[in-house]
Amino acid sequence: MPIPIVSHTDFNWDHDAPGPARPITLAGRDLHATAVLKPHYHDWGQLTYAVHGVMRVEANNSSWIVPPQRAVWIPPGVMHGVTVLENTHLRPMRVYAGRAPFAGPECKVLELSGLLRELLAALEALNRQEQSPREHLLMEMILDEIPRCAEQPVRVPLPSDKRLKALCDALIADPGAELTLADWAAQVGASERTLTRLFERELGMGFSHWRQQVRIAQAAPLIARGMPLSQVAAQLGYASQSAFSAMFRKTFGCSPSSFFK
Repeated sequence: MPIPIVSHTDFNWDHDAPGPARPITLAGRDLHATAVLKPHYHDWGQLTYAVHGVMRVEANNSSWIVPPQRAVWIPPGVMHGVTVLENTHLRPMRVYAGRAPFAGPECKVLELSGLLRELLAALEALNRQEQSPREHLLMEMILDEIPRCAEQPVRVPLPSDKRLKALCDALIADPGAELTLADWAAQVGASERTLTRLFERELGMGFSHWRQQVRIAQAAPLIARGMPLSQVAAQLGYASQSAFSAMFRKTFGCSPSSFFK
């Protein structure tokens, strides 16, 4: 079955672009699993979240997994694409560049606070044909609350070196592979020492840490569709469910089931 390609022009982004008088505008769309939103950029910032479903956002040579009730901040002017991993109700919130809640070009995955969810629901419920004092207050509270949300990164940085890219592509395709870095070195035509140096230089982390991030990212859609944790652990190369859960808790401070609840 061909992968459905969704053009960013299908969203009519410019129809309700944010500006100084109305710094936040909302949109929404249901997208089916495997849908791909081609790389594009906006003059405004964007806080994209899913009421339900899981998506992957690629930007700045990295890939972010966004589970339900998390959001990804994409700064103004940053080229990005979206792949839907599970049927998703996409809710992009566009933010006027002059009111961006974060400085710089870095993307962030945030855990939506209860207050932010309620503020967004209240803003969405308004009849927004005309601006009102209530709309203005809600926007100001939203812009104040966003940077207070906890970061929950499920980030997989991507390399440019061809040898390292061959390794990373293979491991993304099969995250449960138990090959050591020395094994991979023999396959991609580089020494283990060279690959170790490339991981630190290009990805800012070691091989084991990067592989762990890949496995967590791959776990997101599996858990979201209801696969038992024991099966998830086995598919991702962990000896047991408890080993997978321990790694997850060490990374995020909570169990996988709590994280994706």
